[in-house]
Amino acid sequence: MKQNLDVLKTEIREYLESRRLVIFYGYSRALDALPIVFWDTHGHPDYKEFVSAAEAAGAKLIVLHAREFTSEYVEGAIDRLEECDLSVEERRPLERRLREMRAYDGFTCAIELSFDFEGRAYIFDLRTDWYEEFNDMLDDIEGAMPDADEDEDEGPIGGYFSKN
Repeated sequence: MKQNLDVLKTEIREYLESRRLVIFYGYSRALDALPIVFWDTHGHPDYKEFVSAAEAAGAKLIVLHAREFTSEYVEGAIDRLEECDLSVEERRPLERRLREMRAYDGFTCAIELSFDFEGRAYIFDLRTDWYEEFNDMLDDIEGAMPDADEDEDEGPIGGYFSKN
């Protein structure tokens, strides 16, 4: 996967316009309430195949979302890492790799195309390898967060323990 999807983002936009499809610049739809079907970008990474399927289904509008990576993502991850139940030896390599990811500030890290058909959202989601690695590290950090229930001394009704 390319380090930066900016060129591909422009290519996709031009391709959609050449096909006379309406481009709706939206947010990621991966968390939509609609049932979602993801395109197999590993087996079929060419966005033109996805667009062809959308056209065959009668789609006239394609939602385009491009995510730009910012160093704020890294800072937030480092802040969360400091709260983790990890030893210094476990934390150091994660923090070092996170700091290295600042180099991707301003890069397009993910492109998502989607269309609706018969009550479902069909999604083409393409991400750089380094952004996948970043998300894996976020998962590791979340998995190492202290359990909130263990840290709180609450009575039988959470948050309503009387110390009288």
